Amino acid sequence: MSALSPEALVALDGIADHQRQRTSRIASVLGNRLGSSALDYAVAHHLLEGAEHAARARDADRLAWHRRTTVRDLTHLSAGPHIVLSPHPADLLRSEISETAYYLVGPDTSPALAEALGLVRAAIASATEYGFGTLLTQHAPVICLLNRRRLDETLHSWALTRLPGTVFTDYTAHSEVLARDLIHEAAHNWLNDALTAHDVRLPADVNFFSPWRGTPRPVYGFLHACWAFSLTALYARQARCSATGAMVPFLDAHLRQQENQIASVSESLPEALSYVSAAVVRDHVSRALRRVVRPA
Repeated sequence: MSALSPEALVALDGIADHQRQRTSRIASVLGNRLGSSALDYAVAHHLLEGAEHAARARDADRLAWHRRTTVRDLTHLSAGPHIVLSPHPADLLRSEISETAYYLVGPDTSPALAEALGLVRAAIASATEYGFGTLLTQHAPVICLLNRRRLDETLHSWALTRLPGTVFTDYTAHSEVLARDLIHEAAHNWLNDALTAHDVRLPADVNFFSPWRGTPRPVYGFLHACWAFSLTALYARQARCSATGAMVPFLDAHLRQQENQIASVSESLPEALSYVSAAVVRDHVSRALRRVVRPA
């Protein structure tokens, strides 16, 4: 495996142990028998949040479901090592855990339509072909498809620290676009796990200019943008070589934009990374950016 391959960029000791330990603690709180996979880790957080919602609503039946359910009970929602959700907009939640809408797996969750499952499988296959399959398996095992958009429309996607391993995203009919956005949000989940696994605490009062937002951002948000957009640029660089039709200019435009943005933060990055106490995390982030700016 190349030292600069996508697999190497996201292979970090400590993350798997962190995920297993966190899942075990949640299983203990719920009193169920969750496993130790990345999917168990993501589902555990859905069950924990769902149990809290049910307890506050005094819904005993729903609370019992969240306490007894395991990944084995959710195979009707799965596509390989992933769970794929496509909730109705009215089912999205808003609460103190997130400024944006989100969705929790529950007893009334329906399987995604065959079209959505096919699109996700194609996106995962594309990501895997170019070295990002492990990233999606480990950090995007729960995929929540939101609004279908045209290619020329703005796409929104996000991940929540309270629901690690889950990605919320709009999508188009093109699997390469979904692959790009899954990689982006999985990268955010990866960095959150990496920082937690290595007990990294970042200052909230130190800012760096983010060209993606056009404004100064705390070091946490700045590093997240640097890391996530570096990975989507690396994907776009490879995927455009075999793309056809509208995907060729789309991926090329994304790559050029990110190359310019990432080059503009290259001088600020070393100082921003100096606040990351774990050398191994610093190394992964800096290597990703260097590969975008100076291709191997």
